[in-house]
Formats: sequence, C-alpha cells, structure tokens
Amino acid sequence: MTLNAIGLVEVSSIALGHAVEDVMLKTASVDLLVARTICSGKYIVVVAGDVAAVKSSVEAGASLAEGSLIEDRVIPRVHPGVFPAIAGSVELEPGEARALGVVETFSASSIIDCADAAAKAADVILFRIHLAMAIGGKGFFSCTGDVAAVQAAVDAGAQKAAEDGILVNKVVIPAPRPELFREFI
Repeated sequence: MTLNAIGLVEVSSIALGHAVEDVMLKTASVDLLVARTICSGKYIVVVAGDVAAVKSSVEAGASLAEGSLIEDRVIPRVHPGVFPAIAGSVELEPGEARALGVVETFSASSIIDCADAAAKAADVILFRIHLAMAIGGKGFFSCTGDVAAVQAAVDAGAQKAAEDGILVNKVVIPAPRPELFREFI
C-alpha cells in the first residue's frame, strides 16, 4: 500500500470513537497509525494510505461522528518523515542530534499538518510527533538538524499553526544538552 496521505478524525466521545475507527477501517484500504483516547476525554483515529482511500475513510468516520465530531482532516502528499515520527520509531544515531526545534499547538490533530510543513521546508529529521497524551489535548513535534534548517522548519510549522489560530509556542535550541533528546512524555 502506498502511504502518501494521512487522515484523522477526532471525536468528543470515547465510545463513538471506537465505532468511528471501525467504520474508517472498513470503508477503505488504509493503515491504522493511531487510535486511542486523548486528553480531556476525546478519541482520535489516524489512518494512512493513498489519497483517495484516506479521503473515503475520513468521510465515513466524520459522517458517523455527527454531533461528536471535533475535527476531521486529510493531509495529501505527506512528507515520508512524518510516518515514523508519529509511530515513535525514530532513533537518532550519534551525531544526528544537533539543534533542537519544537512547535506546540492547542490541537492534537493539527500538529501533523504543522510537522509536515516543517519537514517540507527544510532538511531536518522529525523524531517526535506527539498527539495529546498527557498534555491536555495539545500536540507538539520535535526535529533536529543544523541550526538554519531547524529554524526554517520551526518557522514553517509555526506559521501553519498560527494560520489556524492554534500556535502555543515554538523554540529552537542551537546546542541542546543531550538529555533533551531523551526526555519524552
């Protein structure tokens, strides 16, 4: 299966979230990336696949969600670095951990769009996309690379968040202590 799009549905009901997940997976040939409760009692489902399948899946989930829908989103042509960062499977090799960039948003789902914009803007390694667990429903991404690239990536991600009115903060740390790359929620 070609993974070039990400879709998500966020709902205010945990019980309905399970039904949304089921219908999304039954509607189209997509891969499940994340399905879980998130802070403040919500449920998020994130799927990946080709653009048409992801759109169909998200439309079915959003339709079922009716009055409990918080957000639905389809992101086409996703940067390949986004997928492992969502999965938490990025392990930095010695020497790869250089400048550190972080963008934080009020929305869990929008952080994927912001991270995608960042990865497309500069040559950085996305090593973490965090979707709302234990942080009050917010999202953040972390990236590393040389200082100029990290600054460009953070600026692009933050600009996307600011356009949506959900930017909390952004930071670029030129020479972080190594411990900052080990500290994950």
